[in-house]
Amino acid sequence: MTPAALSAALVAWFDEHGRHLPWRPDEDPYRIWLMVVMLQQTRVETVLPYYERFVTAFPTLADLAAADDEAVLAAWKGLGYYSRARNLLAGAREVAATYHGRLPESPELLERLPGVGRYTAAAVASIAFDAPAAAVDGNVLRFLARYFADEGDITSPKTRARLERLATSLLPPAGRGAHNQAAMDFGALVCAPTPRCEACPVRAGCAAFAQGIQLALPK
Repeated sequence: MTPAALSAALVAWFDEHGRHLPWRPDEDPYRIWLMVVMLQQTRVETVLPYYERFVTAFPTLADLAAADDEAVLAAWKGLGYYSRARNLLAGAREVAATYHGRLPESPELLERLPGVGRYTAAAVASIAFDAPAAAVDGNVLRFLARYFADEGDITSPKTRARLERLATSLLPPAGRGAHNQAAMDFGALVCAPTPRCEACPVRAGCAAFAQGIQLALPK
């Protein structure tokens, strides 16, 4: 499959089967950032009630930036990994002070915010601003390793860098946020640790499936 055909197939699958997350209205960059941070090391179904509670307390980035530490930690209570809440608050204050209250659009600037790594920056920039950044989490790494039959150790920086380059090569000219969300959900729900190849819309292009080694990957 060409990169364009692969992306189109993933997005079509996502439109029908994906987990559409509640960061609307209007794809609010603040709410996208909040949701991406909350989803770090935490399942979607766990996050959703905490997300709703948090945006009720702090509906805008300005509200969060003006909040005191205790109120933010109270709204986060029960979700765990409290450094995420502290970094989010510090980041909101930095955005208010440095970027006039608007999240920067580039992944490079987003990475300068407290607690924002490469994956979070790419996810926020692509979903909120359609930036040409591939968001590569564990689910996407697994999908890429199988699709390209890459037998490298995915804990190796060299292998990860190679797979991230491949992920970037698959990005469409527009709609990068939808593509990234589709790839992440596809890796979570179809190309899962135990792959559901019978439900896979891209198995015709999957090198691991063609070789019958999908259960052995990733390494």
